[in-house]
Amino acid sequence: MTTLAGATAARTAARTPALRPHRIPADGLYEGPRLLRRTPDGWDERPYERFEVVPQAATIGAEIRGLDLSRPLSGELRAELNRALLEWKVLFFRGQLLSSRAQREFAGNWGDLETNPLLARGDSKDVVRFDKAADAVPTFENVWHTDVTFRERPAMGAVLQLREVPPFGGDTMWADMAAAYDNLPPEIRARVNEARAVHDYLPGFARFYSPAQLAPFQQEFPPVEHPVVRRHPETGRRMLFVNASFTTQIVGLGRAESDRLLRLLFQQAQVPEFQVRWRWQPGDLAFWDNRATQHYAVNDYGAHRRVAERVAIAGDRPY
Repeated sequence: MTTLAGATAARTAARTPALRPHRIPADGLYEGPRLLRRTPDGWDERPYERFEVVPQAATIGAEIRGLDLSRPLSGELRAELNRALLEWKVLFFRGQLLSSRAQREFAGNWGDLETNPLLARGDSKDVVRFDKAADAVPTFENVWHTDVTFRERPAMGAVLQLREVPPFGGDTMWADMAAAYDNLPPEIRARVNEARAVHDYLPGFARFYSPAQLAPFQQEFPPVEHPVVRRHPETGRRMLFVNASFTTQIVGLGRAESDRLLRLLFQQAQVPEFQVRWRWQPGDLAFWDNRATQHYAVNDYGAHRRVAERVAIAGDRPY
């Protein structure tokens, strides 16, 4: 006997047009609303008392107003800036015009400074200088990456100042890798939560250095393993920790399967809702949490010159 509900379903099916077989390709970017949590569970929401915070995006990036970074930081001010860094992942300061020494002193409030023999130096061994004109060697532009994950202890953070800005272009973008992790499909999170991956300096630098230039550093920087998903040492939040410049393989997977999974994970940094973009002015400073972000320097300024100096802060071993 046909029930009323069954008859209704049959009439609905008869009115529904048939569609050809279709599906979204496996491992593609998820389409639809994003989960955008700026802070971890249990975060203590308090107002900032020593400066103004001007958000630049939903979960990542805030301009800090009302500070002169050439002056020494008190313990209270340093603590409040650190809280803002943990909340917003990258902080922007307009028109600071710091000397290299003052930039180093500011960064030093967060720990020992790191050197990088693979990049051009400024007026000190712990200052990296990016001087880009039409004939300059291309370096870390037009690629999403986290700095120096090929080290056993990747940088905790970095302070970048633009000393010469092109008339157009030359922006820098940052991606929130906690949001990138939160928005992975549940089955992918389950696969990567306890996974480890190999990181190596060679893929990132082979794009613009010759084998003769790279070979001397092979013993100094052997491949290292890090968790695919790391815990932030201060907030405990899970973050995706692989990047297209330095992550070469997921441990325990065959090459084809590893490449396929890494491509999916790399794509997470490219989601606009997880990003902030900063249009530089001369003397601007950006301070980012390298543990929680990836960044991308946009090379769209043609033959114009762009000069930046970066100081990196030594970090800890990811876990």
